[in-house]
Amino acid sequence: MESLTLICTAGLIFATLYWFICILGSAEQKGKRAVDISGGSISAENIQHNYDQYWSFFRRPKEIEKADKVPHFVDTFYNLVTDIYEWGWGQSFHFSPSVPSKSHRDATRLHEEMAAELISAKPGDKILDVGCGVGGPMRAIAAHSGAEITGITINEYQVARARLHNKKAGLEDKCNVVCGNFLQMPFPDSAFDGAYSIEATCHAPNLKEVYAEVFRVLKPGALYVSYEWVTTSKFDGKNAEHVEVIQGIERGDALPGLRRYDEVAETAKRVGFEVVEERDLAEPPAGPWWTRLKMGKIAYWRNHIVISILAVLRIAPKGTVDVHEMLFKTAEYLTKGGDSGIFSPMYMILCRKPEDKAEESSS
Repeated sequence: MESLTLICTAGLIFATLYWFICILGSAEQKGKRAVDISGGSISAENIQHNYDQYWSFFRRPKEIEKADKVPHFVDTFYNLVTDIYEWGWGQSFHFSPSVPSKSHRDATRLHEEMAAELISAKPGDKILDVGCGVGGPMRAIAAHSGAEITGITINEYQVARARLHNKKAGLEDKCNVVCGNFLQMPFPDSAFDGAYSIEATCHAPNLKEVYAEVFRVLKPGALYVSYEWVTTSKFDGKNAEHVEVIQGIERGDALPGLRRYDEVAETAKRVGFEVVEERDLAEPPAGPWWTRLKMGKIAYWRNHIVISILAVLRIAPKGTVDVHEMLFKTAEYLTKGGDSGIFSPMYMILCRKPEDKAEESSS
């Protein structure tokens, strides 16, 4: 009788794990599997140490403000979270407004295609993706516009993942990825016909430096669109709850500090851009971008149980559970930021690099 009980218990555990991992699976087909979650370029035995090191930045806030410290800070973060993001969220590491009758994946694709349309990307254009992650937006925009996309990310592991996904999607000829710092990009002046960044420049310690680099590598007359993470006009710096929410978002997403919405356009103008349009894409009639976070609470708990079990079995590296718990807590802060309206991850600014005056006068 005891043997039968043990067999039934073991069978139940196996069936539950199989359902969690294989049937519910990853966020996207051909995405990351739970059993393959790693620490990116960090060796398995060093994940816990690097997680502790990541949090040590926040015990030394002045370090985060130093431009030379931030790249390592952000690189460490993405080594820790990239596999978990892919498994639990998908290949596009950003939010999008919810769209009635559309799936999260379709809403994400539409949000990305809007960026392509705003910069008028077309076949033959060379477009820059500033902070490309594992390339979800890059592939969507290449497929939608026919343009050739070059993405840059500071994280070597993301470069490898992006190239793998590009190959699987049959878009190797349209999508190229390089490892580099978008504060010092390895591209010549006036190299691109357009550029976009989707929730990426929030990691920069100084937005002006990013915009200046984008300005430099764009051809005269080219357009640049960015979806920025900002505090809105509803944010009150004297409100303790507001401050806690914003600091929670910053700590859980490797941000040197969130910017105010009214700083973005002024920064773009200071580096020479003409501001064509700016608006918060999270404002009505757009559907709530944080709906997916609310609806995903069951998935978060499911994923946390899976990772905890895999960690006990020593399949998932030590420290992975702590990383996932950090992201779970951050999701709570992001939801509060969306519900209260004090935070937006999609303040859109569309800029143009002015035409060269010498060329204009000769034409």
